[in-house]
Amino acid sequence: MMIALASDHGGFSLKETVREYLVAKGLEFKDYGVYDDGAADYPLVVRKPCEDISSGRADRGIFFCGTGIGVCIAANKYKGIRAACVSEVYSARLAREHNDANVLCLGGRILSEDHALKILDIFLETEFSKECRHTRRIKEISEAES
Repeated sequence: MMIALASDHGGFSLKETVREYLVAKGLEFKDYGVYDDGAADYPLVVRKPCEDISSGRADRGIFFCGTGIGVCIAANKYKGIRAACVSEVYSARLAREHNDANVLCLGGRILSEDHALKILDIFLETEFSKECRHTRRIKEISEAES
């Protein structure tokens, strides 16, 4: 699985923690930046990783900003992206099981490192249920994309 990482300045520190965690776990990823805590616009930092997820060059994304909300809104504008802003493990599990979310959005200013890593583990370990009702709803979302 190829994971796309991206953050603005508000999520930079947490992105770095997650990057180190992925290295330690031996997971494949690409870091799309930012590479320091200088001001950055979240709509721009998610562009390339969303394009790569949409095209299949990456399988999932983990995006960060201060709250996770900005990167989530921006990411969901891209065809094929189902981004979920998550702040607890139950939603992380259901975002994967029920919604087949392919992008996890985390808030660098609202989550502790330990809690974010627990959310990340659940997001990466949980598979889409493929139940008929969930598959139907994902198809309905895809049909609504412009």
